[in-house]
Amino acid sequence: MDRAPGLSVRARLTLSYAGFLMLAGVLLLAAVWLFLLRYVPDRAMLINAEDNTTHGVFPIRSGLLRVFAPRAAAVLAFLLVFGLVGGWILAGRMLAPLTRITGATRLASAGALSHRIRLPGRKDEFRELADAFDSMLARLEEHVAEQRRFAANASHELRTPLAISKALIDVARTDPDHDPGEVVERLHAVNTRAIDLTEALLLLGRAEQRTFAREDVDLSLLAEEAAETLLPLAEKRGVTLETRGDVTPAVGSPALLLQLTTNLVQNAIVHNLPDGGRVWVRTAVRPGGVVLTVENSGERISPELASTFTEPFRRGAERVHTDHGGVGLGLAIVRTIAHAHDGTLALTPRPAGGLLVTVELPGVTGAELEAGA
Repeated sequence: MDRAPGLSVRARLTLSYAGFLMLAGVLLLAAVWLFLLRYVPDRAMLINAEDNTTHGVFPIRSGLLRVFAPRAAAVLAFLLVFGLVGGWILAGRMLAPLTRITGATRLASAGALSHRIRLPGRKDEFRELADAFDSMLARLEEHVAEQRRFAANASHELRTPLAISKALIDVARTDPDHDPGEVVERLHAVNTRAIDLTEALLLLGRAEQRTFAREDVDLSLLAEEAAETLLPLAEKRGVTLETRGDVTPAVGSPALLLQLTTNLVQNAIVHNLPDGGRVWVRTAVRPGGVVLTVENSGERISPELASTFTEPFRRGAERVHTDHGGVGLGLAIVRTIAHAHDGTLALTPRPAGGLLVTVELPGVTGAELEAGA
């Protein structure tokens, strides 16, 4: 934005310091006039005491003014110079942290997000501003790095089905004797995976932008719906699915929260023991919020590995291998939906094997319940 040039903050502070110092000097001289010189007589008086204790001429006002005025003007001139010089130095020292913050801001605007101010000294307004700016730069750098990784991974994931489709088409073109039904079947599978990936990316972007209407929802009903939908998959894999919980009122997007629950239950079923696996889905009300937990049996998982499962396109290669690889965005979508609803997501490995996933969302207050009623 183009702005008209003006005085710098340092110059304005300097003029302010000098102006206040001059004002203090003028007030001091006015006080001397008011409480001292006004009581001096205008004409000379001879004082002769009969007891010979006091002799001489009492000073008059005009004589004092001739002596006092030049010296008062010199003092005011000195105060003006002293105020300007001292104010310039003091303003420079006071604004030095702001200069560092401005320099860091220019570096950040140029793309250098790794730079930090790290302003020394005790806590004050400038230090709080610098620390807040450093925290913002750290979060921004992490977010940009995550977005770059996501873009690179998404490009790779979208390129793979396209490359496979091209290879299948080239084979069909160069080999007329090749079974066209097999090519069509494989193309259908590849295109289905590409469509699933695209829909997952769109869902992820929609949740990140928070462009959804908020309604009253019951997480327990969403958990039951997700369990009923995925019950055939659980039976096919020999996984016992249990759902229980109290009424858990919350506010959010029913479609997104259903997607969150479905992703968690599906992951719990797919990444389970090859035989005799179990999945527990529970909902509960806690002070200040509602909780959805999805727990499953499975192989033992290290906390370091579990912390990476929410990264995009992380399929848990060290977990139980299955024929249902997914698109690698299941838990990333869950995390984004939870954050979009001002909630939290926690992944905790079970000592006996498997994973405990906890989603905590803000609950509905009593006033909101009365308003809804």
